[in-house]
Amino acid sequence: MRRFGLIGFPLSHSFSQKYFTEKFAQLGLTDYVYENFSLKNIGELTAVLQQPDLCGLNITIPYKKQSLNFLTDASDVVTAIGACNCINLKDGKITGHNTDVVGFEQSLLPFLLPQHTRALVLGTGGASAAVEFVLQKLGIPFQSVSRTASDTSIAYDAVDADMIASHQLLINTTPLGMYPNAHECPAIPYQYLTSEHHLYDLIYNPAETKFLEKGKSWGATTQNGQEMLILQAEESWRIWNT
Repeated sequence: MRRFGLIGFPLSHSFSQKYFTEKFAQLGLTDYVYENFSLKNIGELTAVLQQPDLCGLNITIPYKKQSLNFLTDASDVVTAIGACNCINLKDGKITGHNTDVVGFEQSLLPFLLPQHTRALVLGTGGASAAVEFVLQKLGIPFQSVSRTASDTSIAYDAVDADMIASHQLLINTTPLGMYPNAHECPAIPYQYLTSEHHLYDLIYNPAETKFLEKGKSWGATTQNGQEMLILQAEESWRIWNT
């Protein structure tokens, strides 16, 4: 048996188990299984990693940063951004990777237009690290936005008309608006959005979050996290089979 899985909490929004279970069936891999491991605290990861037939894990909210302490090796990207969303177990090593970087970059590129030269990154968690890494790679300056201001981020109440006008790419990396709390959204002044703006929400359930709905109502183009999720899942599969 080759066992794979997803760790996070909660996992009611999980895409991965269905995706990989269907993939295994399509490939005729009857001795492969994918499980959800809903961990109330990161300490429970120790027991998961000790399963003798475990080959790989995906990692979601809120453990993309906390999982680093359990790794024996890490990819250059994980080392650079301090966030891991994929673990490969092979030859006694626990190696961390970040497939969000691949998924985000490949899904964003077709939507980028000449005016998308500056970005607002909403949220400062593990997912934002991958987003910021890609923006740096693409040469797009960004401003991080968080609930409280810090040396590297501004608070939501600092996002005004001028900030929206000068940052025409907005990326939500927070869980605000994720099912079942679909009524929530980041607290930004949506009325200043225009058709020149592009809104990207890493959430995929619901397909149109309140963040995207509000953006669309002011003429902005919108994109959810579904394609990113598929791309990062396929990158995980590649890593597990390398």
